[in-house]
Formats: sequence, C-alpha cells, structure tokens
Amino acid sequence: MPTLEACCAYVLMVTAVYWVSEAVPLGAAALVPAFLYPLFGVLKSSEVAAEYCKDTTLLLMGVICLAASIEKWNLHKRIALRMVMIAGAKPGMLVLGFMCCTVFLSMWLSNTSTTAMVMPIAEAVLQQLICTGLADGHADSETVEAPEDDSAASEKEDNLDKNQLELLYHNNSSVCSKQELTTLSEVQCCEGNGVGLEATSNPTYIRHTNGLLPQVAIEFPNVKRIKARRDSQYPTKRDHMICKCLSLSITYAATIGGLITITGTSTNLIFAEQFNNRYPDAKVINFGTWFIFSFPIAIIMLVLTWLWLHFLFLGCNFRETCSWSKKRKTRREMLSEKRIHEEYAKLGPISYPEVVTGVFFILMTLLWFTREPGFVPGWTSLFEKKGYRTDATVSVLLGFLLFLIPARRPFSSSCSSSSCRNTDAESDPMAPMITWKDFQKLMPWEIVILVGGGYALAAGCKVSGLSVWIGRQLEPMSGLPPWAVTLLACLLVSAVTEFASNPATLTVFLPILSALSETLRINPLHTLIPSTMCVSFGVMLPVGNPPNAIVFSYGHVKISDMVKAGFGVNLIGVVVVMLAISTWGVPLFNLNEFPDWAVARNVTGGL
Repeated sequence: MPTLEACCAYVLMVTAVYWVSEAVPLGAAALVPAFLYPLFGVLKSSEVAAEYCKDTTLLLMGVICLAASIEKWNLHKRIALRMVMIAGAKPGMLVLGFMCCTVFLSMWLSNTSTTAMVMPIAEAVLQQLICTGLADGHADSETVEAPEDDSAASEKEDNLDKNQLELLYHNNSSVCSKQELTTLSEVQCCEGNGVGLEATSNPTYIRHTNGLLPQVAIEFPNVKRIKARRDSQYPTKRDHMICKCLSLSITYAATIGGLITITGTSTNLIFAEQFNNRYPDAKVINFGTWFIFSFPIAIIMLVLTWLWLHFLFLGCNFRETCSWSKKRKTRREMLSEKRIHEEYAKLGPISYPEVVTGVFFILMTLLWFTREPGFVPGWTSLFEKKGYRTDATVSVLLGFLLFLIPARRPFSSSCSSSSCRNTDAESDPMAPMITWKDFQKLMPWEIVILVGGGYALAAGCKVSGLSVWIGRQLEPMSGLPPWAVTLLACLLVSAVTEFASNPATLTVFLPILSALSETLRINPLHTLIPSTMCVSFGVMLPVGNPPNAIVFSYGHVKISDMVKAGFGVNLIGVVVVMLAISTWGVPLFNLNEFPDWAVARNVTGGL
C-alpha cells in the first residue's frame, strides 16, 4: 500500500520488533525512524532529528547532575542506613525499613541506580544474619534477657540435640579468624563475630588459630549428619526466607518509588513528553499533579506489597517479626544492628558537600512543586511571558550550579577529612561538587535516544494519519465503559512488559491508546496514566527490568520465587491503579468529561 499510513506502520513494526527482540541495543533500534522516515517521505530528516532532543532530555540531565552529587558524596548511603537504623533489625521491620528508604531514593534516582546502591547495604546486613546464624543455631529463641555465662553455656552444650553438634565461641575482634579442618569438609569463616559449625559422621579434628584459644586438637565421636542442606549457605530455612524477602522487597520498592515523580522512571518521562506533544493545549500534567495522584498509590502499594512479602516468606506472626521491644531482640538481631551502626559510623559526621547536595535536593523539589501548583499561582506568575519556564528550567539551573560550586567549605584553610573525602577535592581546593566524568558515568544516553525514538514514531503517526486510521479500526469497542477499556489496557501492557523493555512497550502503546481514547470519546488521561504506571509492573522475571536482574544476580532468589511474588505485586499494582483512576483521579484530572484539548486534537487529526 503506497500510502503514508502504510509506510509509517511499517517503520513502527520494524522498530517494535527490534525493541521486543533486542536483536540490537535499544538505543540503536530507536534510530530506525531517523533514516526510514526520510527515505519513505514521511518526515524530513531535520524534522525527525528535532524529535530526539526535547524538554524532558534537559530535565533528565539536570536530575542526573543531582544524582551524581548524591552518589559521589555518599548521601544516599547515609539516608539508607539512617532509615534502617530507625526501623531496627527485626526481620519484618528491617524489610519495611529498606523498602521505605528504597522508595524515597527511587523517587529522585533511576530504579536501576537505586537498586544498585541499596542492594550492597542489604547484602552486608544479610551476611551478618547468616554469620550470626552459624554462630548461634538457636538465636531465634534466645533473647537478650538471658545473659550467657560459662555455666549457662556448658548447660546448653549438655542439652544439644543428639543429631547435631555445634562448636561455639565468641570473638571480640571484628574479623573472624581462620579455622582449619583436617577432614574433607570445611567450616567457612564469617565476617564479624564468627562461628565454626560442622557435624560429620567421621572423627573430626578442629584446630583453632585465632590467638585466643590454645591450639589443641579436639576429637569428636561419631555423630549422625542431619538432613539439613549439606551445601546450603543458610543456617536455617528461615534465614533463607529472610534473604529472599529482603532481596525482592528492594526491587519492588524501587519500582514503587519510580511511580511517584514524573522523573522517577523513564516511562513517566516518555508519557509526559508524548502527551504534551500530542495535546499541547492540555496544561494538566506537571510535577505537582502527578505527585498528588501517584503518592497515595505508592503508599498503598508499599504497605500491601510489604504485607504480601511478609505473608509469603515470613508468615503471619507480625508480633515476633515486627516488635520494637529491646527485650524481645535476639543475639543475631543485636549483632545486625551493631553492623549497621558500624557502617553508619564509617561515614563520619555529615560533610559540607552532603549539606550542599541536600539543600539542592530540597530546593529542586520545592521549585518543582511551586512552579504551577494549580490551586494557587506559582512562581512562574512573577514573569510577564507565560509558558517559557518548565521543570527542566529548574533542573538544568541547579544542575549547572553543581559544576560551579566548590566542594570545599568557603573560608576553610584546609580540607578536613569529614568535608573532603574525595580525591578531587583533596588535590584541587577549587574542585566543584561534581565533574563532567561524574555526570557522564550516570547519564543514561541510551534512554535519551530511546525516548527520542519514541517521539519520532509519535510524530510520524500524527503526520501520516496512522493514529486516526488505528482509531477507526477500534470503533467496535465503543460500547465498552471507560473503566473496562482502561482495565484491558492495563492488563495488556502488564503482560507485554514482562518480556519487553518498559520504555519500548510504552512507546508502542501510547499512540494506539491515545487514538482509541479519542475514538471512544474518553478522556485520554483515563487510559494513558494507568497504562504508564502498569508498564512498570514487569516484576515477575529477571528480564522484566534491570532492578530484577540486579537482585537475581545475588543468588538468594530463584525464578520461581520471583514469579510467585511478582504475580501478587503485579495484581496489587493493577488493582490500586484502577482504584486511584476511579476515585481521586476523577476530580484531579476531570476525567468524567471529554476535554476541549482532546476535541481540538481529534478535529485537527481528522482534517
């Protein structure tokens, strides 16, 4: 069919196949419209090139500058450790604490970066739990109320199970000494307070070389090996469940946090730019309105996801796993809290660069909120010309200042260890808060090109009339109520995004859903916003999104665990999003009416 609609549809299908199959990198596939549209006569080369750099590109660049400063000066680690210290070391509260700090960080950083930052901290805590589990196999039942002395320890050794033999010792040093075994199996040494634990069916000789105990060969009688996992790194099944629960909670919390802000994830940016390009007269999507709509969704999803993971891996005994009482803390929990406090102490007192980064963080958020809040005049009303200043203006301005402001405290003669922990700041007294290398290390150029490719596809669909043609083919769905159309769209994108990348999936579906909404005379926001949020719920497989892959690489969870837990999280997300768009989303975006800006777009597209 030698028509513009057919040519545009061909380009769209070729790009979609490359995105879904990932035969080439996503960024490279996004360049397909740049050469096919001019060859087919859909758009001029200069017009296509203009689509690859939009307002959201500058917005993302400013946010990455702030993220680079946060990561460089370890502000993210201070925030995460502080929130975990507040939550405590009880398994339930520990998971909730990590989820809260991950959600908060993911609001401003990318989901992938947040997961990569928080997961090593969580892994250190988990390893401490595992080590203390080896140190004390009955730590879950011991409490701080019963202090151990020599007689108590000897009495406990007399009452050990006949099928299990434990060798316990306490080491006051922070590094466990080596233990040498002269049998075929070895006892692994842990970090922190360590323990050697082994039970064999043959006579075993253990020699301690820790400098505290005499080097004496100890012979044990034959004992029957228990049926416990011989090669497992976890002391008990419960420890394995805690590791699974905490690992999965971080990737799910990163996804939830990315929903809250318009810059939280790339799919939000793709939606905002495509919506504003398609409906330029609609002044309804900004940082404030998006936050007001999505923040309750995130809070509800956070609580329900925590309850679901707790039920799935930790059971229903919330009193045992969530108590803040110090009297109910086990030895393992005390040692885990000690490890967290030690990690926080290594950061030292808060430094001058951290203070500057925190001030910029708060300032950027306030300026975004107060630009055009909607219910009161924003700070943009102070200028004569309207519409010139966007969220990207604030983002780029503050990002530029981070390249300008020195990292050393002004009027300071020397660089103290607390304020200058970076080599650049130590060597150069005028070194800025961030350098171009810091920015370039975090800047996701592939996402920028991917987003630009989506804009180019949307522009081609608009100019060629393909979006109108698609809308006409969907007219038989006009008998469905708006909530049914939205639900079908959410389920469809949630299923597709499990196997394809989130940005690619949304880029393909946004023009189709926009045309469908115009044809059915439904407010486009009624379908576009829920679909944008549900496209982030690809949490059932490691390939669903990068945070899943990062968590899976640590080896605590299996694919079956991710599928089982992810299905529940996916279901929770779809239900909560549908609840939101049907309740507080209606008055916020005036969803009961087909808006004038959509009518104007429909008439123009038809002509």
